[in-house]
Amino acid sequence: MLPTSQPTQKAINRNVNEGFLCFIRTSNNYYNLIPTNITNSNTNSIYDLSAAQNFLYLISSDSFSTAQEMIDAIAATNYDVILIDMFFKGTALSTNQVNQLKVKPNGAKRLVISYINIGAAEQFRYYRKSSWDTNKPKWIKKPYLVYSDEFWVEFWDPEWQSIIYGNNGSYIKRIIDAGFD
Repeated sequence: MLPTSQPTQKAINRNVNEGFLCFIRTSNNYYNLIPTNITNSNTNSIYDLSAAQNFLYLISSDSFSTAQEMIDAIAATNYDVILIDMFFKGTALSTNQVNQLKVKPNGAKRLVISYINIGAAEQFRYYRKSSWDTNKPKWIKKPYLVYSDEFWVEFWDPEWQSIIYGNNGSYIKRIIDAGFD
């Protein structure tokens, strides 16, 4: 385990003193690496967010060859909360895979939460229609500056909202059905 730098430790201390959970973002763990140095690692079972003392934020699966490889790597950690994308390279994680993440190696329970972007339509998501290439919905606005495959949306538009929630085919329903907390 690498020693924590003074600026990083200062950020951790400030967050902890203010009552925040922190996940220190570095160039080494920006999207797809799992830090091994867990702030406030503990053996407690976590049944709600107020009890959590740390979390893992991992929304890219690029450094893993298979979904199970990613699941195994995450499951081997003692993070209290796991925040991940429900999809691995376009395929939704199964309920079994999500359940494998709900217990820390030390035997304690943890929360597993799915990332969802309600402010952007992402070209690589299951809901994207090929017709959007020539006739994009009015609620799709300009592209993100950094991500060419994501577009700002009018999240208040009922058509976009029906993609996100409120019906059996919605993104949120898929997250719930997969067993995320």
